[in-house]
Amino acid sequence: MIRPDVKSHEVKAPQNSLLSGETPYARLKNLMTRLRNECPWDSQQSFETIAPYTIEEAYEVDDAIQRKDMGELREELGDLLFQVVFHSKLAEEENAFDLDDVTNGLVEKMVRRHPHIFAEDSLPDAEDINWEKMKAAERSAKGQTSRLEGVALSLPALMRAQKLQKRAAKTGFDWPSAAPVWDKIDEEIAEVKEAIDSRDKDEIENEIGDLLFTVVNLSRKLGVDSEIALRKANAKFTSRFQNIEHQIETSANQKPIEAYSLDELEALWIKAKS
Repeated sequence: MIRPDVKSHEVKAPQNSLLSGETPYARLKNLMTRLRNECPWDSQQSFETIAPYTIEEAYEVDDAIQRKDMGELREELGDLLFQVVFHSKLAEEENAFDLDDVTNGLVEKMVRRHPHIFAEDSLPDAEDINWEKMKAAERSAKGQTSRLEGVALSLPALMRAQKLQKRAAKTGFDWPSAAPVWDKIDEEIAEVKEAIDSRDKDEIENEIGDLLFTVVNLSRKLGVDSEIALRKANAKFTSRFQNIEHQIETSANQKPIEAYSLDELEALWIKAKS
């Protein structure tokens, strides 16, 4: 979805002369210009107000992929593309850059990052290219001095933790194996318990954060993507809880789920797991 109260700006068969007879790329740019000039909602938006929708659209793309729904994926990719065009138009209005600059910049970066394909002299093997050194040079060109810069703040916390740890690990700041991480997890659990005993809410939050960060480290050392692992756990929990709801709805006992005791719900949970 683009926003809760307005339907998608999908243009399947444009009748307006300003939106037809052009390449899809040009039609999309013309569409965005008209929306900014004539639509009361679109004309009032800014980078800040659009950003949450951009994030939402990226997740909806991922959702369509997980469900293997190609029709939905096509539509969601269009919605995500619309977000790129929207941000580019906002930048164009500030004389910062436009959609052509975004496109050209992307092509240039991909060519630069694939010398094994586009180099004019010798073609190095992909495995011989120092990708991290190349990316570090790009960060340096942007004035980024820390190796942790460029890891987006808006990423899901688990994903960002894993990316930060991976960046740090490339400098040698990392445990040699998963074994020492177990000791660190035990240490963090003990500190959570101490924080709970102190009844200091801020300290409890800090220590739970440290514990989660360490669990992400364990996932990384074991070759597991913590974000995907938690998504699967969420899906598993959802499926089992909905099974409990179904068991209750189809049972002879007509009492609502809230009236069940914890022991009764636990018994239904075990049945759902099986």
